[in-house]
Amino acid sequence: MAFETKQEVLEKILSQKKPLCRYCSEAMKLWEVPPFSFSDGLGWGTPYLYVCFNDECPPYVQGWDDIQENYAYNASYRCMCYPGTEQYECIPVFSPVGATGQIIDDQVLAEQEALKQAVKRGFEILTDAYMAKDGVTVMRLLLDATEPARVRAKAAEMIGDIGSLEAVEPLRSAKVGNQIVQKNIDASVSKIHARHFTRECPFCAEVIKKRAKICKHCCKDVAGQ
Repeated sequence: MAFETKQEVLEKILSQKKPLCRYCSEAMKLWEVPPFSFSDGLGWGTPYLYVCFNDECPPYVQGWDDIQENYAYNASYRCMCYPGTEQYECIPVFSPVGATGQIIDDQVLAEQEALKQAVKRGFEILTDAYMAKDGVTVMRLLLDATEPARVRAKAAEMIGDIGSLEAVEPLRSAKVGNQIVQKNIDASVSKIHARHFTRECPFCAEVIKKRAKICKHCCKDVAGQ
C-alpha cells in the first residue's frame, strides 16, 4: 500500500477547487493541522483542512454565547471542511486569533509553487545533461546552494555515473549541509574511483592507482591502506 507524503497531499489539494463555507459562502482558507491529536485522540486523518476565518460567519458569531452559556468557557466555533469532500464540521477556537497561526496564506502557496517549478526545471536539466554525459552541468547544479535539495541530491547521485576523476576533489571539498546530498556524494566518489580503478592517498588525499604501493605525490607507503 502506497502512502502519500505531506507534500504530495498538499499538491493534490492545491489542484482542487477551494470550498466555500456552508454558512456564510466565504472562501475558506487552507489550514495546516497542528501536530497533536484532537477529540477522540485518533488525529485528524489529514495534514490539511479548510477553515472559515470570516468573523461574521454565523457559527462563529453565535458560538461565543452558546459555549459560554452551556460550558462556561470563552470559546466559539469555526466551520471546517475536509479537502476534496463536502464534509463540513466545526472546530473550537478560544480567541479571535485562535488557529490563525496555521493558515497557509497566498505567499506560502506561491513559494510552494515556485519550489515545485524549480524542482521540475532542475530535473529536466539533469535529464538532458545525463543523456549528453555533461558532467559539468550536473556538477554546477550539485554545487549551487540555491537549487532545491531534491535537485542537488539527484545531481549528486548522477555524477557518480558520468563524472571524471577531476570531479573527485570538488566533491570532497563541497559543503552541502544536507545529509542525503552528502550521502549521495560519498557514494558517487566511490563509483568514480571504481570506474577508474583509483583511490585517494590516505596521507595527502591525492588520487592514485588502486594497486599503488607508494603514493606518487607524497611518496608515502600506501600498501594495504
